[in-house]
Amino acid sequence: MTTDTLDRILTSTPQDIRRALLVGSEIALIDVREEHDFAQGHPLFAAQIPLRRIDEEARWRIPRLATPIVVYDNGEGFARKAAIRLEALGYTDVRELEGGLSGWREAGYELFEDVNSYSKAFGELVEHRRHTPSLPAEEVQALIREKADIAILDARRYDEYNTMSIPTGTSVPGAELVLRARSIAPDPDTTIIVNCAGRTRSIIGTQSLVNAGLPNKVYALRNGTIGWTLAGQELETGQTRVAPDIDHPSAEEARVHARDVAYRAGVKRIGWEELEQLKADTGRSLYLYDVRQPREFESGHLPGFRNTQGGQLVQETDHNAPVRGARIVVTDDIGPRADMTASWLAQLGWDVSILDVDWSAVTLETGPDGAPTPRTREGRYKRPYEGTDNQAEKMQAYLDWEYGLVAQLERDGTHGFFVI
Repeated sequence: MTTDTLDRILTSTPQDIRRALLVGSEIALIDVREEHDFAQGHPLFAAQIPLRRIDEEARWRIPRLATPIVVYDNGEGFARKAAIRLEALGYTDVRELEGGLSGWREAGYELFEDVNSYSKAFGELVEHRRHTPSLPAEEVQALIREKADIAILDARRYDEYNTMSIPTGTSVPGAELVLRARSIAPDPDTTIIVNCAGRTRSIIGTQSLVNAGLPNKVYALRNGTIGWTLAGQELETGQTRVAPDIDHPSAEEARVHARDVAYRAGVKRIGWEELEQLKADTGRSLYLYDVRQPREFESGHLPGFRNTQGGQLVQETDHNAPVRGARIVVTDDIGPRADMTASWLAQLGWDVSILDVDWSAVTLETGPDGAPTPRTREGRYKRPYEGTDNQAEKMQAYLDWEYGLVAQLERDGTHGFFVI
């Protein structure tokens, strides 16, 4: 590393980044600290790739080499090393944030805590604007005790559900809800309760069913498994209940309703020719996501598409698509999962399209998508809503933080979200 190499790394000011966000230019704002440090405070649309993972993750998560990338740390000296490493990987527009995280703070801009912060803030905005119905843990416990006509649907990933779940709950990961809810609760008099670990996925899941016009009464479990635990109520562990297979009439009904939701959110539908045109546009980044469950994806998927469950793509958008201003194309072989996922991505401010094509006309690929190896626990932020050993004060502090996100979004002023 020479002095010339160090001197030629350019910088961007906090004002430059804010301007790019406001006008919709592509930008990847990358925090190169460890996840635990990132979770203590970062700009709203920052994504996190620790310095030690640059070689493994950068080309996967930032696919276009000409993407404007701005890296930062909090004075540890990681950013300069990361910038040089990114240039060595072939990126041609890499800069450091002038002043690092302190420069952002001193410019008077907001810092957001935790991880997946802007998706969580969006979930709070949805509840605030749509008044998404919810029930407290004590009322849901009473309904279970009374053997009331209810169905509890867990909107998290299956592995999270299997670790700990609400009694009688069934695993129905977020993007599957509109497709599968009627198979679990075919009687419109059955009350559906959607839960997650905290708030976001239960709010988005409940509002998905409301948006799709499900005839049942639908509620979020207020504050999820955190609220359940804080109420002194027991969770189940090791449960394996999953939604039954759907029949053709149910799939068609879900397709009609989900397609309407996507239309109301302004989502575009494209075919093969339009997809090829998007791929040929070297001036924009493009993410292609198959939003089905991993087992379905690995059994056969469209060439070039990656796999992220739709609910997780909405929950963890910063991880899956760290280039703000990029294009996203989603697909699934039936339709409703892509429609519902795209409807939320559009409301999150993304230029998102649905690839609506006949899969039978294509030779499908099989197996995993080649994503980087999962991170180890080194430097990981311990979520106060995962596992079964969390301290009550930390869980309550997390809920208090989520309650304040709508006001923080307003102070930040860069989000561009809308709610249908």
